[in-house]
Amino acid sequence: MIQLTNHGMYLVNGVPCETASISQEEARKGTMAWRILQAHNVSSDPENLRIRFDAMVSHDITYVGIIQQARASGMKEFPIPYALTNCHNSLCAVGGTINEDDHMFGLSAAKKYGGIYVPANQSVIHSYAREQMAKCGAMILGSDSHTRYGALGTMAIGEGGPELAKQLLKNTWDAPMPEAVMVYLTGKPRRGIGPHDVAIALVKATFESGFANNKVLEFVGPGIRELPIDFRNGIDVMTTETTCLSSIWETDEITRGFYETHKRPQDYKELHPGKVAYYDKMITIDLGKVEPMIALPFHPSNAWTIHEFLDNAEEILKSVEADAAKRFPKANIKLTDKIHDGGVWADQGIIAGCSGGLFDNITEAADIMHGGSTGSGTFSFSVYPTSVPVSLELMKVGATAELLQSGALIKPSFCGPCFGAGDVPANNSLSLRHTTRNFPNREGSKPGEGQFAGVCLMDARSIAATALNGGKITAATDVDYEPVHHDYHFDKTVYENRLYYGFGKADPSVELVMGPNITDWPKMYDLSENLLVELAAVIHDDVTTTDELIPSGETSSYRSNPLRLAEFTLSRRVPEYVPHAKEIAAVEAQRREGAAPAALRDVLSRVGDADKLMANTQFGSCVFANKPGDGSAREQAASCQKVLGGFANICYSFATKRYRSNCINWGILPFTLDEGTPFDYESGDCVFVPGIRQAVENGVEDIPAKVICKNGAVEDILLHVKGLTDNEKEILLSGCLMNYYAARMQ
Repeated sequence: MIQLTNHGMYLVNGVPCETASISQEEARKGTMAWRILQAHNVSSDPENLRIRFDAMVSHDITYVGIIQQARASGMKEFPIPYALTNCHNSLCAVGGTINEDDHMFGLSAAKKYGGIYVPANQSVIHSYAREQMAKCGAMILGSDSHTRYGALGTMAIGEGGPELAKQLLKNTWDAPMPEAVMVYLTGKPRRGIGPHDVAIALVKATFESGFANNKVLEFVGPGIRELPIDFRNGIDVMTTETTCLSSIWETDEITRGFYETHKRPQDYKELHPGKVAYYDKMITIDLGKVEPMIALPFHPSNAWTIHEFLDNAEEILKSVEADAAKRFPKANIKLTDKIHDGGVWADQGIIAGCSGGLFDNITEAADIMHGGSTGSGTFSFSVYPTSVPVSLELMKVGATAELLQSGALIKPSFCGPCFGAGDVPANNSLSLRHTTRNFPNREGSKPGEGQFAGVCLMDARSIAATALNGGKITAATDVDYEPVHHDYHFDKTVYENRLYYGFGKADPSVELVMGPNITDWPKMYDLSENLLVELAAVIHDDVTTTDELIPSGETSSYRSNPLRLAEFTLSRRVPEYVPHAKEIAAVEAQRREGAAPAALRDVLSRVGDADKLMANTQFGSCVFANKPGDGSAREQAASCQKVLGGFANICYSFATKRYRSNCINWGILPFTLDEGTPFDYESGDCVFVPGIRQAVENGVEDIPAKVICKNGAVEDILLHVKGLTDNEKEILLSGCLMNYYAARMQ
């Protein structure tokens, strides 16, 4: 099904080869990724990119903070098209008026600064970007990790909010030139196989080894022409879960048809690698051999074919229960009771969001449900189309009626089921979702309060097959149905009637509408000569997701209020973190005011003259995790730590570039350890990093430090801060990105 080639490969006239007539260096320039990235690179150095994007997109969890950062840094208008969509905090019943207050802020900001405003439930962020903003050869930056439009010929990257603020201030996104991985597609999917089956198999094959980490996936090969555009988009959006940096696909007449359907034929152009192109690795996918897939908690890579799962359900579910019990000791977890009456039974099916709610997914789900019923048991089935134009067309072709008659519910365009703010399952339920993630707590449960639900990812087709059987998990390939092709017709009327199009029409006289929950950022300070951090959380999980660092779901409503949101930091993983971090911050506040707290004096006395060190040593909290930052691009995973007085992360490696960038942009030192270096320290132990300011200024990457243990021991440790750009150094020295820009304005 999927084969990985872990060495360089050429593509010569469309055929993978071990050798070619030109050098690797020259052939790298033949990739689509090279050409697009260099076309947007304003640096004179092709190996060190400084990218200016063509457009940006944000949703209502992120745009308030981004605009507040840019406004505080001197922004007067949006320099590029910037769409503000309202698809995450669409439910305006959490926290009183605050969600709708954010929406009103967004509309006023679009008017003041010249933006595009997409009201609640009109479209999910990535659907709108596909429909209205993607262009062949263009680049889009989004404040959401699933910003992926490669199947439409657009290189798109998801980052934390500060990176978007940089673009609003006409600065650049900086990164070394990434390696490219060839994804060579052959064959044709069988009936019942959908994009999530391919995507889940791809994530399973690549995630654990980091095969595609921070690389560009470049899709080529004869299999592409066998895939409709929705199928391509459905695979493409899930490339995020491989931890790749971005993606790009060859374009063809099917791609042209998408742009023509959306009344933008001028935005299409052919994209292909050159006659010879070199890739650092290769992934081969035989689409004809892809099986219906299911991803078990707690990651899209924890995947099996549905038939493998059903044949070994008790063993697999017991392993999930054991994993969950370790993570969530307060929850009484029981999933093996889903095995009965000759099958494994789910309680819920959801098709939603940027990966699931696509037109083709939903029409084929309706074909499967034709004349059938979800039944009147516990199983519920909900479908969220990605946009109002998609909803309109589904009504016109009869798919909506077919699904409603079967017992399914059709709901508005909304990302909530993907991150725990919609269709939260009951305790100990098993939910099947064609959404992007099934991370811990991603479904909205609170294991710390004894709640637990298990989310499995499946393709819309197999979810519909399961619904047809009343919740008995069923592969779509095992159902006898005939998919009916429907040409998609895009009707922009609703957008023209409802959206605000303000790009190029900034009106400085407009006042921002600031609800009472929208607050400014607290004061942050320059990096001091020395740094002392106390470990407030020590996490030895293989990977720590951003959903664990700052939970999603109901916390999203507070993302316009840094102090209130910070109360949720690590709340579902290390509940004691917040009070511990606050205690550390209180000591630092005393030090900053000229006091010499006894506990701090005692720690510093073990590494030098406490009186001298007290004046020039910042004291803050620190998180240790083996590999933090997988998942969402949300900057709050880092900013909340900083708001609580966090100054460093220590890890073996960062799961994604975007989380490391978030740390840097919020003035959090991104320390790494050599693999194999033992880190047996506990919460309450401290790490002293002498001369850190000078080390950052001079680009020193190997930094000796000392661990001051609670038991009195002092041990040496070697930290690394590798590959900082000049701008990143200045940001860390300034204490955060906002301070950096404020200093430049003086």
